[in-house]
Amino acid sequence: MFESAELGHKIDKAAYQTFETELRQSLLSIQYDLLQRGVSPVVILLGGVPTAGKGETANLLLEWLDPRHIATHAFAEPTDEEAARPPFWRYWRVLPPKGKMAILFGGWYSGPMWDQMQDQDNPVAYERELAKIVRLEKMLADEGVLVLKFWLHLPKDQLKKNIKKLSADPLTAWRIEKSDEWFLKNYDQMIERYRDLLLRTNLADAPWRVIEGSNANYRNISVGRQIEEAIRHHLERASVKQNRVDAAPLVPSIDGVRLLDKLPLDHDLSKEEYKIRLEELQGRLNGLTRHPKFKNHSVVCVFEGMDAAGKGGAIRRITAALDARQYRTIPIAAPTEEERAQPYLWRFWRHLPPHGQITLFDRSWYGRVLVERVEGFASRADWMRAYGEINDFEAQIGMANVIVVKFWLAISNEEQLKRFKGREAIEYKRFKITDEDWRNREKWDEYITAGSDLIERTSTPASPWHLIGANNKYYARLEVLRRLCEQIEAALDVNVKEKK
Repeated sequence: MFESAELGHKIDKAAYQTFETELRQSLLSIQYDLLQRGVSPVVILLGGVPTAGKGETANLLLEWLDPRHIATHAFAEPTDEEAARPPFWRYWRVLPPKGKMAILFGGWYSGPMWDQMQDQDNPVAYERELAKIVRLEKMLADEGVLVLKFWLHLPKDQLKKNIKKLSADPLTAWRIEKSDEWFLKNYDQMIERYRDLLLRTNLADAPWRVIEGSNANYRNISVGRQIEEAIRHHLERASVKQNRVDAAPLVPSIDGVRLLDKLPLDHDLSKEEYKIRLEELQGRLNGLTRHPKFKNHSVVCVFEGMDAAGKGGAIRRITAALDARQYRTIPIAAPTEEERAQPYLWRFWRHLPPHGQITLFDRSWYGRVLVERVEGFASRADWMRAYGEINDFEAQIGMANVIVVKFWLAISNEEQLKRFKGREAIEYKRFKITDEDWRNREKWDEYITAGSDLIERTSTPASPWHLIGANNKYYARLEVLRRLCEQIEAALDVNVKEKK
């Protein structure tokens, strides 16, 4: 893959000035076209051999383009804030919105991937990192993000010459780090590893573009031209809707019975018994959040289910057991303009809690395969591929010690109607009922089908669904607390038994 970049390409000064003038005009024009149309963000990922010109290339692009609409991000060792969250969190939070551009130095190929490139003693971890990157880039491409990956290459003798020259000058010596010298010492071995990495992450929608970095003029013009051409081609394709579906077809059950049709909804539990057990379970939860092991974990609670099934009430019984500084509740409604300008999982990545904290989602990323599916807000291709993307998202955060606890609260059609009427009759509850809630009742069967499908496709051993019949709200609240405690106990490997 690197051979084509080792041909000694050169552009003299006079030719460069001509190329630069034309390229700056066309790049600026395509940047404004991208901004005006607002259909896609552009991520420019710069990697390569040390001293090959990544910084110089980024600075030049900022000079050529309108800097108000392009940002740069470099990734060194994770900060305390970043280290307390899943590894990809710091990349998701800097994704540009539609119409904007971002330059990432190394991006998701830095950090853990760089560590694995140097240490080949753990091939399983390396394969896992590769798979995560491939899935991320595919998902970004499916969401309309244009990912442009550039590898700036240098032959060994040129790298050696650059390091020697920069190190000799006190004004530039700071640019050479120990890792650069280590790379030179292990050049042949590292190039072979990077060759493998680039080949295995050279995706159709996010290919690597290998550029020779020996001649700065050639490098700058080549990178600039490829960016301009790629954006222009991407905008031409943007009006053509992708119809690829990466999921098995949905097939009705043989007997026509859906999973949620079989869930028991009624349970006996008196208010007196509820009060006693509620206090016990809340104390159990509070003790778990103060356990020494909890500081190395975080919890994400997901609440889905029918309208008026008691999600808010269950959440309040959880938060009543917690220190107010330890949790956040995120109510999910229709996406804002800011959120619509990003891939749909962005607004959930940004709210992931650090270690020692809990985030409760009242509705969640499952809206893509529920309301967006039923109401037609997402195409069939979009919501069908979302099952796999959601499973991957939950697996990633689970591997980062995020305990994902998912609750589906179910009530009968008759019970929902009773609760809706009760909300309308009680003045302080009227904010809980809207015209949209009444409209959703007309699509009850469609929501039951969509809910059954998503539970079957996204209930995994690491992140199972807890299905709770909630016609009796007291029973449902206790079940939520009990199962939450049990899942945290299992993750912490502790045993805190509820009093009988």
